[in-house]
Amino acid sequence: MIEPPVWTAEQFEADRLKASAAFTKERLEEPLEDYLEAFDLYQGYVEELLETTVDLTDLDTPALDVLGEPHLLEAFRYLAAPPISTDDYKVLADAKSLSKSHLQRSPADVARLITVVRQVLDRRRFAWVVEGREPTEAERNAAVVASAALIAASKTQTGRRTKGKEQQEATVKAALRALGFTEVPSRTIVNISGAPAPGEFCGESKLGTRKGDIIVRLHDHRVMPIECKVSNSSTNSVKRLNNDAAVKAQSWKTDFGLRQVVPSAMLSGVYKLHNLIDAQDRGLTIFWAHDLVALTDWIASTKP
Repeated sequence: MIEPPVWTAEQFEADRLKASAAFTKERLEEPLEDYLEAFDLYQGYVEELLETTVDLTDLDTPALDVLGEPHLLEAFRYLAAPPISTDDYKVLADAKSLSKSHLQRSPADVARLITVVRQVLDRRRFAWVVEGREPTEAERNAAVVASAALIAASKTQTGRRTKGKEQQEATVKAALRALGFTEVPSRTIVNISGAPAPGEFCGESKLGTRKGDIIVRLHDHRVMPIECKVSNSSTNSVKRLNNDAAVKAQSWKTDFGLRQVVPSAMLSGVYKLHNLIDAQDRGLTIFWAHDLVALTDWIASTKP
């Protein structure tokens, strides 16, 4: 069997700098329209929320109307400092669900959900609520703009990460097809026999106890899970590379054996050199989105 490539620190450094430069170029050329469209959308939602709650002075009367409408619920979560995620919101309020049908049947959950936001309301943006008075026009406008900017920035960043990952997965799949591989349906792979056949691959699937973005069955019958990772900062790279992809690599090698799987990652964005070295030392084979030839050449080399 042909072993997967192992990169030197010098090679990692060269590719790391290329990936970082590509990331910078992409961000500088990224259109502002996505953020501005999101800002305009959420500005309208925040204004509607303030009108519905009489500038947040009455949260109880329209509580179900606010929590039962997804766009108002989202704006409502962002009243907090810091904003509350959907999952955290349910935990903090001990609410089983945030669906309108559930809330209509559970006034106690509604009351707790309102109480949570009231307790953590941003006192800088909504000082008038804390002080028990009506807002000035300037205060209200400032609160709307600040809230819309906060939500729009968060949504744009989330969309950017999702879009980047989807593009990366699509690029890898296209490269596999160009090699003659066939895409087959996703599945749960309990053991090696359940993986795609040699020359096939599938999208996100559960391999053993963990999910992989793309699962490839190499020509020599080994299974090659490929994690697609886009990092927007060197700090973020630790989470995406070392605490996720490298951990999965160790888990897959434990579950299936060192000679049966080739855990891999396709990277783009910003990474620290020592994190790359650490991930490789832990059994993760690394490829770069700016150098797909390295990936395709190695996969092709596994064909007898």
